[in-house]
Amino acid sequence: MNRTAALSELTVDQVRSAQFNLHPGGPVIRPFGGSPTAADPSLLTPAESPDGAWHLFCHNLLGVWHFVSTDGIRFRKVQKTVPRAMRPNINSIDGRYYLYYEHTRTLAANALNIINLTPWRSEIYLTESDDLIHWSQPHCVLAHTRAYEESEHGVSVSNPYLLKEGEINRLYYSCGMTYIKDCGFCEPTYISYAESKQVNAGFIAADMPIISPDAQSPYLNLCAGCLKVYRLRDGYIGIQNGIYRKESGSHSAILMLISDDGLDFRFEKALIEPDGKPGSWMCQFVYASHLVFYDGRLRLYFNARNTADRIRGRECIGFAEAKIL
Repeated sequence: MNRTAALSELTVDQVRSAQFNLHPGGPVIRPFGGSPTAADPSLLTPAESPDGAWHLFCHNLLGVWHFVSTDGIRFRKVQKTVPRAMRPNINSIDGRYYLYYEHTRTLAANALNIINLTPWRSEIYLTESDDLIHWSQPHCVLAHTRAYEESEHGVSVSNPYLLKEGEINRLYYSCGMTYIKDCGFCEPTYISYAESKQVNAGFIAADMPIISPDAQSPYLNLCAGCLKVYRLRDGYIGIQNGIYRKESGSHSAILMLISDDGLDFRFEKALIEPDGKPGSWMCQFVYASHLVFYDGRLRLYFNARNTADRIRGRECIGFAEAKIL
């Protein structure tokens, strides 16, 4: 396998049959900066970066942060890229870097939302860079325009993920808010998409979501979570984290979906599920992920949470790996 081969050169069957194994070293990024969370990783592989290194963007309560690594395992913190930000998605397009993220209100306003004193409100913003260090002034690229993005808890337009489809830029995103009682916070209800001929403006949201909660699904009976979509040689793979109730509590698992057109998805299998082990960093929830391909291997970076309890809950970032034969 070519060391610099792209994920798009693989077939659906190659990815579907891949056997993922958790990195034995545990999390690669743990909570930092006084925040209980390190979440929603998005990465550039060495082939995509300006310096031949791994670059990871993630968020904690204070904003989106930039980490760098020589091997994709041992990361060091570079800087806080944007405040009032979460759920980043980094893209390399024609030598320029585009960082989409969920833009929130102030930390104080978000705290008031958690205790139900003010409604949530978020939109998707974009900032650009030539070197991953100096960034343009952020601006909104997807605001609230659809009724399904609203709920009694506020308005959420979140979890951006860009897929270029020829001359069309398709931005998948999560929206709506479902209150998860044992966690004490909301998770995204639906998954939708918006399209534009420009990468940095003009996105128009679809009339209806493409994934909704399913009371009959063992992995999707509470809400939809988020979705990352990868175009392969002969189809599309979707990696979703569904939120579901099982027995007496809520959980999240990472799922593989398959699609012929990148819009109509069918469930294939669960990829990574909570391990249920007391004290484990991924005991109860396995959340948002990013799939990359490097040196003949797939790496699925993701964040996980040990418990629903708001006081004891901690979120870390780790990965699972599969060799492509």
